[in-house]
Amino acid sequence: MNLNDLREIDFSEIELSNTGDWPLVIKGAATLLLAILVLVGGYFLLTKDTLTELEKVQKEELTLRDTFVAKYRKAINLASYKLQLEEMKETFSALTRQLPDKTQVADLLVEITQAGLGHGLEFDLFEPKSEKPAEFYAELPISIKVTGQYHQIAEFVSDVAAFPRIVTMHDLQMKKSGEKLVMTGIAKTYRYLDEDK
Repeated sequence: MNLNDLREIDFSEIELSNTGDWPLVIKGAATLLLAILVLVGGYFLLTKDTLTELEKVQKEELTLRDTFVAKYRKAINLASYKLQLEEMKETFSALTRQLPDKTQVADLLVEITQAGLGHGLEFDLFEPKSEKPAEFYAELPISIKVTGQYHQIAEFVSDVAAFPRIVTMHDLQMKKSGEKLVMTGIAKTYRYLDEDK
């Protein structure tokens, strides 16, 4: 069949209800058109939603895979994390033992004054201030003013730093007063607040 055969077809004689009598070219074109319609309709009715769902599930798979990998890495290191946690608990416990409790604060104040007096310092001021609570500890500031020789003051500060309880020195200032030095500052100790609960 060629192009001239198509020109000779009289479409007015073709009956739509009697497809068996249609010329071969029309039957082929109708079949091709019907196949295209079925494919396009099938795509939009069945395949498109499935492809959209597939894309969504693939993205979810990637997210779940990333989550799995992250959790897997944590699971692999779980034993070392537990060991680190135990070490941190021991360290925290050791540090909290260095903080005086309520009953030890008075003894610590006495130790500070004895350290100064033991090195020949004169206390011009030793004034404990009110407690300042923080997250899990309370800060106990003490205003101090001592007079003595340079080496006496240095040995006093060194002794205070070596206490088994945590005592820190802040805002230290030294001024010469005759033959001696006057050191002013704030000594701070800390109390763990968990015992109050």
